[in-house]
Amino acid sequence: MINDKPTLLALDFDGVVCDGLLEYFETAWRSYCQLWSPPETVSPEVLAPIFYRTRPVIEIGWEMPILIRALVLGISETDILQNWSTIAHNIVTEEQLKAEVMGPNLDGVRDQWINNDLSGWLGLHRFYPGVIERIKPLIEQSFPVYIITTKEERFVRSLLQQQGVTIPEGRIFGKGYKRPKAQILRELLTTIEPTPNIWFIEDRLQTLLSVQQQPDLNSVQLFLADWGYNLQKERDLTLEYPRIHLLSLSQFSQEFSDWLNR
Repeated sequence: MINDKPTLLALDFDGVVCDGLLEYFETAWRSYCQLWSPPETVSPEVLAPIFYRTRPVIEIGWEMPILIRALVLGISETDILQNWSTIAHNIVTEEQLKAEVMGPNLDGVRDQWINNDLSGWLGLHRFYPGVIERIKPLIEQSFPVYIITTKEERFVRSLLQQQGVTIPEGRIFGKGYKRPKAQILRELLTTIEPTPNIWFIEDRLQTLLSVQQQPDLNSVQLFLADWGYNLQKERDLTLEYPRIHLLSLSQFSQEFSDWLNR
C-alpha cells in the first residue's frame, strides 16, 4: 500500500472505531417525535434499517431528524442516496425549519437521555470487529494513538474503557476542541518532536479532501475507512485521489499491525 512506516496513528471515532448507528437513530427518532407528531402508519422498527443504510448522506447532525422525515413522507431510499441535498433543502424550505432550532433540539434530546440513562445510551454503541484488538496493544506498547472526533471526550473515554482501553491524557481531541480536523493534524505535526509520520483514518471523504487541500499537511497519509458511514460512490472516488487510500476492515484488523511493525 505505502512504504513509509507510521510513527503516529490518528483515528476518527464514530464510523472508524465505534459504530453509533443505533444511538443515532434513537436520538433522531426522539427528536423527530418532538418536532413532528409521531407517524401513525410507520413504526420506528420499520424505519430504522432504512435509516442505517442512508445515514452516510448526513453531513450535519441536525439533518438526522430530517432524514426520518423524508422516510416518513415516503421518499425512496434510492432518491435519498442520489439526491439528498435537494431533498433536505426542500423539506427545510417547505416546512419552514431552521438549523438553529433543529440542532439544539437534537442535542437537547441526547443530553437529557445521557443525564437520565447514561448506561443505556452507552449501551447503544458497538465496536467494529477487530478494531479494538488492534489499537489496544498499540496503546499498551506506548505507540502514539490519537482520537480526533466530534464526540465529547468523556464519552469516548467511557466507551473505550468498557473495552479495557485507556488512552493517555491529551490524546483525544473531542467536541470541546471546536477545531477542524485538519488544524488538529497540523498541531500534531508542529508540536511533537521529532516530527511524526501520521496515518489518519477517517470515514468521511469530505474530511480527507479538506486535509488533502492543505499544502503543509502533504506528509500525512490519508485513509478512507470503507466500513464507516460512506457510500460506494465515495469509495470509488478515492481512485481519483492518489493520496487517499481505501482501507478495508479486514486490512485494518488483520494486516495493519504488520504495516506498523515493518
